[in-house]
Amino acid sequence: MFHKRYRLTACAAVACFACAFFSAAQEPQLNEGQMRDFLLTAEVLSWKEVSKGITGTQRLTMSDGKITHDASFQSVDLAKNIETFPDGRTEINFRDSYRYNIAAYELAKLLGLGDMMPVTVERHWNSRTGSLSWWLPVKMDEEKRLKNKITPPDVDAWNKQMYKMRVFSQLVYDTDRNLGNVLISEDWHLWMIDFTRAFRRYTELENPKNLVKCHRQLLERLRKLDAVEVAAKTDKWLIEGEVKGIMARRDKIVALFEDLIAKKGEKEVIYD
Repeated sequence: MFHKRYRLTACAAVACFACAFFSAAQEPQLNEGQMRDFLLTAEVLSWKEVSKGITGTQRLTMSDGKITHDASFQSVDLAKNIETFPDGRTEINFRDSYRYNIAAYELAKLLGLGDMMPVTVERHWNSRTGSLSWWLPVKMDEEKRLKNKITPPDVDAWNKQMYKMRVFSQLVYDTDRNLGNVLISEDWHLWMIDFTRAFRRYTELENPKNLVKCHRQLLERLRKLDAVEVAAKTDKWLIEGEVKGIMARRDKIVALFEDLIAKKGEKEVIYD
């Protein structure tokens, strides 16, 4: 499912080193609402450009007077009629936008996948508007894991997280779901980051072969996903055509898994 083109995002590049600054014990124990409030209101004490990546990401150190924590700020918001990539590929109606980070987070919550993405909000800072994401205390990304041939302690549990990510990636038509965008915590929790090149308006799936298994609850939530609710939750960040693309791909994902169940049996396709 990963493209040969490897665009190591700034978020991934820096988040992989977050454990050097915040251990699991030091990480503030806040719920989603508290994290959102912090990201929206905390004062920016300092910031620095991230050396890796091409989206001009900044790492902000923030404080609300009680807690000091870091966050990742992306303000990229590009739109081109045609984009030509180094490998010769072209894309019509190309977008690379911070808006999709926020839309992805809101959509993930509707599907019960909010715990696989950092809390992300929209915020105006330093004369720019962008997405601001909670800094993740992770130990490595998927590229490092594969390069060093590190086997997860529970392979089955890890694969089940990967299946969820692959379903979500196909739903949002993420054209840049690369190894650097898959982060791994100390307890082997998978985090998905950087969706700035997602939410294409295509109605077909980007790579249906990646869909082989699905979590039972995720499939049920996909079946019940409502276009009106999706539009309401993402109204500030997605246009009508992008929401229609989500729903068209949802229909194809559900149909694909129903076909697999009919052919292989539920036990071979659905897991809890």
